[in-house]
Amino acid sequence: MIDTHCHLDRAEFDPDRDEALRRARAAGVTDVVVPAVGPDGWEALRALAAATPGIHFGLGIHPQLLPELAPEGDGARLVALEEALGRGGAVCVGECGLDGPSAEAGAPMDRQVAVLRGHLRLARRLLLPVSLHCLRAHDALLALLAEEPLPAGGVLHSFSGSVDQVRAYARFGLHYAFAGPVTYERARKPLEAARAVPRERLLLETDAPDQTPRPRRGRNEPAHLPLVAAAVAAAIGATADEVDALTTANARALFGLSAAR
Repeated sequence: MIDTHCHLDRAEFDPDRDEALRRARAAGVTDVVVPAVGPDGWEALRALAAATPGIHFGLGIHPQLLPELAPEGDGARLVALEEALGRGGAVCVGECGLDGPSAEAGAPMDRQVAVLRGHLRLARRLLLPVSLHCLRAHDALLALLAEEPLPAGGVLHSFSGSVDQVRAYARFGLHYAFAGPVTYERARKPLEAARAVPRERLLLETDAPDQTPRPRRGRNEPAHLPLVAAAVAAAIGATADEVDALTTANARALFGLSAAR
């Protein structure tokens, strides 16, 4: 089983990162993709992945970080991103994307679109998939994707869209990853969306330390991924083992991950 989006580099894991990984492996999670959220964490994340079998990294600038960053530095940060990605090792570009609340917090959507466009062009040049965040900005993201093709594809992480949005994104060759919300007591929209996703485009994630699946509480971690898998399996009428095999194969193909030994 592969956790395709987990912020294992966050400070919440500093006290017990190795133990969290041991619990994940005991739960059947063989690989974890950790997407960076900002330049300050790029090199530490690269080092973590180099030192830890089964950890893979992406590099990007999260849209929720933009209100904290001076807009005149966006160009320089994209140049730095290109240089960092050029050193190799990354399995994706991102986390990057568009965020409605961040537009209200001081990063206008046109600025977010410009920064994301830079990420997409890098992904196209380097033939890497993208790890995409989208919150209350689907129309803007769909419009941008129509202008910026992604030959290596990508993933809509923690997909929160509707069935209609699943269909709208289908023409761009993206994958859809589902996280803890599929386990919530009143979950409806994410389960309907999971049923609408073509099986060859389905992925699992935790988004740890956030979005803890039920019945767990507190900090999320990769060991909780089987709870997400079970909820997706129930939604699409498959067994948990079938979902494990399916989503593992999908993740390995998208991110270019070799099979676990």
